[in-house]
Amino acid sequence: MYIDILQRWNRQLNLTSVRQPEEIVTRHFGESLFAGAHLFAGNHVKPPPSARHEHSGDDEADVLRLVDVGSGAGFPGLPLKIWWPRISATLIESNHRKAAFLREVIRSLTLTDINVFTGRAEDYPPASADMVTLRAVERFEATLSCSAHLVAPKGRLALLIGGAQAERVPELLPQFHWNLPIQTPLSSARVLLTGFLLS
Repeated sequence: MYIDILQRWNRQLNLTSVRQPEEIVTRHFGESLFAGAHLFAGNHVKPPPSARHEHSGDDEADVLRLVDVGSGAGFPGLPLKIWWPRISATLIESNHRKAAFLREVIRSLTLTDINVFTGRAEDYPPASADMVTLRAVERFEATLSCSAHLVAPKGRLALLIGGAQAERVPELLPQFHWNLPIQTPLSSARVLLTGFLLS
């Protein structure tokens, strides 16, 4: 259903240059879920949303707050939410038509605990996310800096970027502890780079 909506909207709105469903699965969903397999490997102990409502408010702290910056066609934020519905997700997208697309996908897939913020990352509350994701954005260095300000103490910044970009990141954001980049499947140039905010 997501792919059908993406292809329909893509005729009028340039959401992705990848047109074939098989390529969309490999390039967009594959890369997003590859990231999810690494990012959520240790979070299986968190309670599902249904359990949160049956207990005290303290359980709310167990819900991972994810913010996806520059969501565009929804990658990786929407596939991460589909695959790991326990997260509370916000998709930041300043383009109103792209934001409308994201809302249609959310409605059609009946996803809950996910919002679209139609604005710029600079205008979103700072230090409010346990995890911030960033993939294929324009003005990379400026957007990277804005994304870093959204990460809460001890939170993570997850980047799906080119290897050349990854080499510059530790110098640009020395306040994070950076893991070694992990090459994404079926790509010789793209990597997953994750950093932990030290304080």
